[in-house]
Amino acid sequence: MPYRVLFAEDAEHDIEDLYRFVARRDGADTAERILTEIESAGADLAEFPARGNIPKEFTSIGITEYRELHHKPWRMIYRIIGTDVIVYCVVDGRRDMQAFLERRLIR
Repeated sequence: MPYRVLFAEDAEHDIEDLYRFVARRDGADTAERILTEIESAGADLAEFPARGNIPKEFTSIGITEYRELHHKPWRMIYRIIGTDVIVYCVVDGRRDMQAFLERRLIR
């Protein structure tokens, strides 16, 4: 049974910001390609939600219910709840992820 993939409002904003950033830096074609790849990875979660790994920033503090997919340098952080996969953020993995994830997810 396929899962339903939902993007939290923050994740939608992340994707919009990512698109604008890449379009300014590398052009609209590159931004479109990356956006399509990220959306495809998100859609794949409907069939294989457990394929991602637990973010190392969370394992160190004992939180194991979040998972992540990588599309370097971007990280998609999500959680499986029942038959839903909720994507909470799509973020550049080169930033201070510990602080970002604590601020965004543990509030």
